[in-house]
Amino acid sequence: MADHSPAFLALVDAARSRIREIPAEDLGDRLQAHANARLIDVREASEFAAGHVIGAQWLGKGIIERDIEVACPDPDTPIYLYCGGGYRSALAADNLTRMGYRAVHSVQGGWRALQALLPTEV
Repeated sequence: MADHSPAFLALVDAARSRIREIPAEDLGDRLQAHANARLIDVREASEFAAGHVIGAQWLGKGIIERDIEVACPDPDTPIYLYCGGGYRSALAADNLTRMGYRAVHSVQGGWRALQALLPTEV
């Protein structure tokens, strides 16, 4: 894992103060509890293609704000976002919350944590 710059970490910390995060261990139960919940991978397309959680939809960090209303028109749908380690998903969750989505969560630990917890595919 690459070291993150102090300015990036400060940006992520500020976003985390405004969003909801869940432990990766809780994601499976949350998805089962809400049949309409959406699991969105916000990593780069190449990262998603190399492997992702089964059932996840790809909406990369660079396009999620542009495309979320088509992909998930109901702002009350539970949305769970993950990235490589929980940083980009926190930033995306912050933006979706600002856009009016009311049930957005960032998954702590992201893909690195989820690989050991949920079925994955390439």
